[in-house]
Amino acid sequence: MGKSKLLFITHEMSPFLELTKISEITRQLPQAMQDKGFEIRILMPRFGNINERRNRLHEVIRLSGMNIIINDNDNPLIIKVASIPSARMQVYFLDNEEYFQRKHVFNDKDGKFYADNDERMIFFCKGALETVKKLGWAPDIVHCHGWMSALVPAYIKNTYKDDPTFKHSKIVYSIYENDFTEKLDDDFARKAVMSDMTEAHTDVYKPGTNAALYAGAIQYSDGIVLASENIDADVLNNVKNSQKSVLEFNSTSDFENYYNFYDEITNEELVNVA
Repeated sequence: MGKSKLLFITHEMSPFLELTKISEITRQLPQAMQDKGFEIRILMPRFGNINERRNRLHEVIRLSGMNIIINDNDNPLIIKVASIPSARMQVYFLDNEEYFQRKHVFNDKDGKFYADNDERMIFFCKGALETVKKLGWAPDIVHCHGWMSALVPAYIKNTYKDDPTFKHSKIVYSIYENDFTEKLDDDFARKAVMSDMTEAHTDVYKPGTNAALYAGAIQYSDGIVLASENIDADVLNNVKNSQKSVLEFNSTSDFENYYNFYDEITNEELVNVA
């Protein structure tokens, strides 16, 4: 596949933030694919408990300075970067003082789910795509991990469908065990609407549950990865009914199956045209 461009969008990655199994996969998989010849970019939020000094984060001035609009409010986007020397990979961090400068990630010190987690998610998904545009780097595959990236497929298939950066991008979404049992804000689906979209495009997300976010991501993705052994039965049924290409769960750390799956996804259109 040569130097195909592979973009990872995730809310956690080892060693920067380790909450669940996602952090291990998003650390190992990009390196494995880079070793296979892929050109890699990784984007994640710069949560407040990520130590900038220890991880040697520094601001990328040429990428910073954008504003992400949510609910008619302008929210400044700051981009920082850090390297993983052993893997020769760079990770881009999306930062915003209001949304991410907190000591805790998704729940406050008392364990309460943050009321604005919906806006934090919208900010991250919009910001990630605008950052890639500003990089001038058009990914062949966009691989999203975790509920916080679940709007990315909808945005690429609607708002960015004719954008040169994402026009030919294939979207892969990894499904894991349910990360939360709470619900996002009741107004979440309306706030998530971008240009060239209506509320009908985000209706699938409207319940604001973990399963609803997965349902939206499944609807708009080209391929689905079952990345955990214990996935909600309703979500699995949704995947089955979607008739999308699926990479079944594999407990080994052999990422050859991912490489083959990416190849399958990128070649589907060529087969259909033929």
